[in-house]
Amino acid sequence: MKRREVLGLLAVTGALVALPDSGEVARGRAASTLLETGDALHRGLWHVYALSDSKQVVFPAVRAQLDVMAKGLAETRTAVDRSRLSRMAADLYQLVGELLFDANRYTDAAQCYTLAANAAYAGGDHDLWACAMTRHAYVELYARRAHAAQPLLAAAFTIARRGDGTLSTRHWVAAVQAQAYAAVGDLDACNRTLDEAEKVHALDGAHSHNGGWLRFDGSRLAEERGACYLQLGRPDLAEEALTAALVQPLSLRRRAAVLSDLAVLGTHRRYIDQIVHYAEQALGLADRSNSGFIGKKLDGLRGRLAPLMSDDRVSTLDHRIAALPRTA
Repeated sequence: MKRREVLGLLAVTGALVALPDSGEVARGRAASTLLETGDALHRGLWHVYALSDSKQVVFPAVRAQLDVMAKGLAETRTAVDRSRLSRMAADLYQLVGELLFDANRYTDAAQCYTLAANAAYAGGDHDLWACAMTRHAYVELYARRAHAAQPLLAAAFTIARRGDGTLSTRHWVAAVQAQAYAAVGDLDACNRTLDEAEKVHALDGAHSHNGGWLRFDGSRLAEERGACYLQLGRPDLAEEALTAALVQPLSLRRRAAVLSDLAVLGTHRRYIDQIVHYAEQALGLADRSNSGFIGKKLDGLRGRLAPLMSDDRVSTLDHRIAALPRTA
């Protein structure tokens, strides 16, 4: 029921964003409140999302804010007000998309990101627009449709180059492009885009991201490089990057992803102790978070366990992964 309500609110607010402004100067109470406090509230929601082990705890507050957005967008306002509210809507749509993505609701998440891109375009914010496109590309990557992700990322990179050069947007797009190239087996292009992403370190770290819809600061490049090399079938290159990533401060989801990748690395070498050691830790994090995203990562490991199933520890591991919830 909650999911259907949210999808309905997305449809309503998306339609309101697309309407032309009325030209009236009057502004209703909901619109006024949004314009005064909406940006700060959205930053707070992103902050809670980032700190929460279980991302779904943010869902009720986000659903309530979508209702406020619908009321605010329905009220009369100037073109300037409409532009600001459109940017706020694009911000909130991306957070809704993240929650649905974490629950493996890929189609619903893609709908959110499409609405976010449209709203960011209406609001005239190229960085916000490029981030929505990049998140949409993530959906395609995790659904194993890398070829569908590539044109989205190419468009996102073009849009980002028209944005604020002090922000890390284009570097984040490059990091995700590297994942798409890894998925199709292009090592040279993967390395080239990873090197482009590394240039984020030349930016002013205090002002290159906002902690909300743009959080890329380069701190996750080691784990992303390791994941790319692992997908390219280069465990020799992956191990150093993943080991370096694991000693960094990581969120629960990021740590689980690195642990899953290290377990996959063990399957390349048939090191059962390594597989079980890292997979057990990832399973513990999956149990704590009820994250569909972590379950999806462990599914990737499970697909590589077949040649090792004669070992009881691997067989038990396979059953435990199979029992994880796939949606949150």
